Amino acid sequence: MIDLLKRFAAYYRPHRALLALDFSSAVAAGLMELAFPVAVTLFIDKLLPTNQLGLIALASVGLFLIYLINAGLQVIVTYWGHMLGLKIETEMRRKSFDHLQKLSFSFFDNQKTGHLVARLTKDLEEIGEVAHHGPEDLFIAIMTLIGAFALMLWVHVPLALITATVVPFTAILAARYSKRMTAAWRSLYGRVAEFNARIEENVGGIRVVQSFTNEEHERKLFAENNQNYLTTKLEAYKVMAASMSLSYLSMRFVQVVVMLAGAWFVARGELTAGGFVGFLLLVGVFFRPIEKIISIIETYSKGIAGFQRYTQFLDARPDITDRNDAKSLERVKGDIDYRDVRFGYASDRQVIDGLNLSVRAGETVAFVGPSGAGKTTICSLLPRFYDVTGGAILIDGIDVRDIGLKSLRSNIGIVQQDVFLFAGTIRDNIAYGKLDATDAEIVEAVRRARLEGVIASLPAGLSTIIGERGVKLSGGQKQRLAIARIFLKNPPILILDEATSALDSETERAIQQSLAELSEGRTTFVIAHRLATIANADRIVVVEEGRIVEHGSHSELIARKDGRYNQLQAAQGGFATAHDRRTSTASIVGE
Repeated sequence: MIDLLKRFAAYYRPHRALLALDFSSAVAAGLMELAFPVAVTLFIDKLLPTNQLGLIALASVGLFLIYLINAGLQVIVTYWGHMLGLKIETEMRRKSFDHLQKLSFSFFDNQKTGHLVARLTKDLEEIGEVAHHGPEDLFIAIMTLIGAFALMLWVHVPLALITATVVPFTAILAARYSKRMTAAWRSLYGRVAEFNARIEENVGGIRVVQSFTNEEHERKLFAENNQNYLTTKLEAYKVMAASMSLSYLSMRFVQVVVMLAGAWFVARGELTAGGFVGFLLLVGVFFRPIEKIISIIETYSKGIAGFQRYTQFLDARPDITDRNDAKSLERVKGDIDYRDVRFGYASDRQVIDGLNLSVRAGETVAFVGPSGAGKTTICSLLPRFYDVTGGAILIDGIDVRDIGLKSLRSNIGIVQQDVFLFAGTIRDNIAYGKLDATDAEIVEAVRRARLEGVIASLPAGLSTIIGERGVKLSGGQKQRLAIARIFLKNPPILILDEATSALDSETERAIQQSLAELSEGRTTFVIAHRLATIANADRIVVVEEGRIVEHGSHSELIARKDGRYNQLQAAQGGFATAHDRRTSTASIVGE
């Protein structure tokens, strides 16, 4: 816990001036609160007996001025204090998002989007409140408690000691319920994350939900998450209710005892009427910080639960990082070597086992084989989305692990079957390939991707909003947009991961004309299930269970009557005609 508090305190360092302003104003306001009961005591016992109305009026004006100053201090505490909390919360959110960008694919493979959204939103909201109120309120509460008790001792020692009996009882309650409330709120944040994940999945998959008419099933799943959230939050409130009600009862019981005892002391002449009234006011001031401490425990429990989840997230280390002496390459030539490469997503299961492959710059290599053979994994290792567990991958003779990630990935372009588009305009999505691209460069990329006809048909042209994940575009239009993005990036190495497998034949032929131009002069990896789309590749590599079982040109492999490539080709019914091959494959590699 000490280490956790040290990490939390570190976020105040950049805002020391704001913290000092907030803290000093809060302390001054707290001290002024103590002045009122003393002023009332002096007012009743000293001023009223004099019958000097002018002096009484002057004292009243002075007291009002004190309250006026206190009101100004409250403005500082409320506005600038919350500014302090918000700045710390904003800094934590920035660090969280920055950290999110560094994490490896293996991290995201095991996380739900809704859980990650909760880490950057709900978890940090309560931390901001603690950052503002936590240290300040705790210090002022303790200071006010001690100050009020000292003044009560000044007014009447026996009554002060009677009042103080509530403190040990409250401390025991605080210690008992604090850990339970932290655990309850941490569990609640987990429920919020599940809640977000359910909503995110439902919204993202709403077309699937409605096409299968599974709305009722989704309602049941949501109802379960909703009920879990309700149950967990009620448990947290149950703990809070027990703590607050017992503390309230103990304080009010002591207050009644003080009233009875005070009346007895007044009746015996051991306490003046002004002292009694002032003491009752001091009791209110004395109990206020105790109630504040109980409230702090609730806020602290929420904040510490959120901060624990925040630090747990920040402590997740990315698997893929730059080495200290990582090289930065401008533009690679494109020679690629896989040397005895081994890889597994889990330590006990190898996906790639002893793979060796050399590719010349500008060569087009196609990977074929059954689903799960490791084709996509082989290509994912090149830009270091995952790191090899054995062997090495070299680009232009340099181990990819010795190249900076930004430099490495800027030299590789990827077009996938499932194109991800952002919910902005067509221009924004194309420009994602080169953020500082000019309009002329974007237009040229559109032309080369054969997307100009589509854009010309849209009223807003390049400024057309395409919706979340490009929902307003067809599959072919999405692929063309993705190709335009790669044209703009202009990488020397290209990976086409089943880029046309989800399209109809006519659209596929049109897209492959764009892919043909895109592949020219680049080292190109093509992953395909439809063998007709890769017949003109320079080399075809047949992969099974993470191993290369055959490789060669189409004509070489087709000549091996008992070869695995021939078997795959036969399973797909062969290639209809040479013409089909030309129209569907020549466009990938050029004729």
